[in-house]
Amino acid sequence: MSTSKSAPGVYSSLQDLIRLQHQATGFSFLPRQPVHSLLSGRHGSRLRGRGLDFEELRQYQPGDDIRTMDWKATKRAKQPYVRVFTEERERPVLLLVDQRISMFFGSEVNMKSVTAAEAAALAAWRVVGAGDKVGAIVFNDQEIREIKPRRSKKTVMQILQRIVEQNNDLSVGSGITSNKGMLDKALEKAIHLAGHDYLVCIISDFSGLSDKTLHHVKQLLRHNDVMLVPIYDPLAKELPQNASLVVSDGTNQLLLDSRDDRLQQRFPEFLQGRFDRLNDGLKRFGVPILPIHTTESVPLQVRKALGYRPGKQASAGKVAVRGSR
Repeated sequence: MSTSKSAPGVYSSLQDLIRLQHQATGFSFLPRQPVHSLLSGRHGSRLRGRGLDFEELRQYQPGDDIRTMDWKATKRAKQPYVRVFTEERERPVLLLVDQRISMFFGSEVNMKSVTAAEAAALAAWRVVGAGDKVGAIVFNDQEIREIKPRRSKKTVMQILQRIVEQNNDLSVGSGITSNKGMLDKALEKAIHLAGHDYLVCIISDFSGLSDKTLHHVKQLLRHNDVMLVPIYDPLAKELPQNASLVVSDGTNQLLLDSRDDRLQQRFPEFLQGRFDRLNDGLKRFGVPILPIHTTESVPLQVRKALGYRPGKQASAGKVAVRGSR
């Protein structure tokens, strides 16, 4: 079992991710969704749901759906026959979890890497709780770890351990070199691992997003559903007024003066441009996009997006920290 660095919000701990099992309620990845859910038909991003297994061919009975009629068998037997199907018992979910150095950034509550870890843990516990298989591809700037989908808490624990290992390796002074191409490599792995009728959930800040990335997502969409979970920090949307910020990529540092009007205008464009590219590139496919930010409870954000309406909101429950990128 992996040991964890003790710094809530900066690093994930295995214990915290295990505890999320008790918060994996109030939402679902199945096709039947509350009307407010971004996965419902009214939002144009309905999941295709589980597939159907052929069970038997039998004579037509009053009340049978005429659309299930087997016309070839009917012609041969000279009496009506229908095909009977049963819903598949499982719908595997594959999680792609980004733990690259670009994720090691947070302005208030969590690092993006911690928020991504919590989102993945929440999804994994929910999937297994619903009786489906869950697997994962966990990647950083150097390696990709693959956990094949299985229907067991043991598999969830393996996923969480891989996430915590990579999460705890992140450090500004570690000498990690950013590798934007790892997102595409992880997607290539997913194309080979996912069969048919998977739900592939990509949890990332989408650093390095390119035409190749969109091409890989479209390949996955041929036989599967895809959900995008962009992880972002609110600082990327709006800079604080009258402040000096030190931004680092782990090697170099840059002092930013937020009083600069040009900076106030252009800084948020980097994040919005990434969101726009995802939306524009995948709009016609109806891919659901669930942005999650670093300053609010992940379970609360997921429940809000997937239609749950609590009587009162829960707090994030984290100590505010300021990280460096």
